[in-house]
Amino acid sequence: MNRDLTAHDMIIAGVWVAIGLVAGFLLRMLLRWLGKHATRTRWSGDDVIVHALRTLVPLAALTGGLAAAAAALPLTGPVNHNVNQVLTVLLILASTVTAARVITGLVRAVTQSRSGVAGSATIFVNITRVVVLAIGILVVLQTLGISIAPLLTALGVGGLAVALALQDTLANLFAGIHILASKTIQPGDYIRLTSGEEGYVVDINWRNTVVRNLSNNLVIIPNAQLSSTNMTNFSRPEQEMTLTVQVGVGYDSDLEHVERVTSEVVSEVMTEIEGAVPEHEPAIRFHTFGDSRISFTVILGVGEFSDQYRIKHEFIKRLHTRYRVEGIRIPSPARTIALQQSGAAAIPQQWDGVTSVS
Repeated sequence: MNRDLTAHDMIIAGVWVAIGLVAGFLLRMLLRWLGKHATRTRWSGDDVIVHALRTLVPLAALTGGLAAAAAALPLTGPVNHNVNQVLTVLLILASTVTAARVITGLVRAVTQSRSGVAGSATIFVNITRVVVLAIGILVVLQTLGISIAPLLTALGVGGLAVALALQDTLANLFAGIHILASKTIQPGDYIRLTSGEEGYVVDINWRNTVVRNLSNNLVIIPNAQLSSTNMTNFSRPEQEMTLTVQVGVGYDSDLEHVERVTSEVVSEVMTEIEGAVPEHEPAIRFHTFGDSRISFTVILGVGEFSDQYRIKHEFIKRLHTRYRVEGIRIPSPARTIALQQSGAAAIPQQWDGVTSVS
């Protein structure tokens, strides 16, 4: 435009800016109201979307008001082009950040909903965020008139050099993706490696897997090492597991009585102790005639790995007390040692269940 700026132009521009501000404020209030209702739903994705749009929508309304105000002013062609370009870049950046928040939030919600225990697989979240932001930056460069073809070529050549220099890092990255994609491990699972490390999987990120052991310490395991070692996952295919306890009674015991009493104790523990499986039926199996006892195995049901210690503790206490009441004897091992002396008779002696003959 070649005409001069007038008061009427300023008023019109101010009105458009005010409309953008008011619209942004009203939209933010509307999104806040929607956010309160979103918290009442079972799906967590709507909370993520509303929270992310709470920044983008008011900013888009304000940007629209500024664009209309710029169009109402008698700006020259280059100035008008630069203003529109700046507003467009601002809107693209805001949209990119919002899209990154929405997509990463949805990815985090999905990983947490499938893990069973608090914790998230941040490797997918971080990769998603980087990809969305990179696409947004490329769009901004294209909007500014910068050709992205040479940039992509340079990134391809440089990426090869980086890949050679970061072989270990990339190995851990792809190993982490493979672990999560195969669903052999998920955050919340209890695992044990052949090298001795064990605990609950807290997080699987781009480089390593974080495991929290029962002493509440964190163990950091590289993803490449985790994917190449033998491992036991105590949470899959089912979290419930069985626990075996070895018991022995004297040869003078009535085995039918022993089995009945032990079954009653198992049923009591399964019903009263937290973490046990109430529907578990007592399983008792006699298996060995030992030197001083008849040995058998008691099979207990536990809800998950860490429950076994509490359940085993309570079962042994209650079984010992019940055996004393019922008169069932748990014999201690007895050994006879004969020490032959020349010209003297062997004299047997016994200490704590060990008989010595000298």
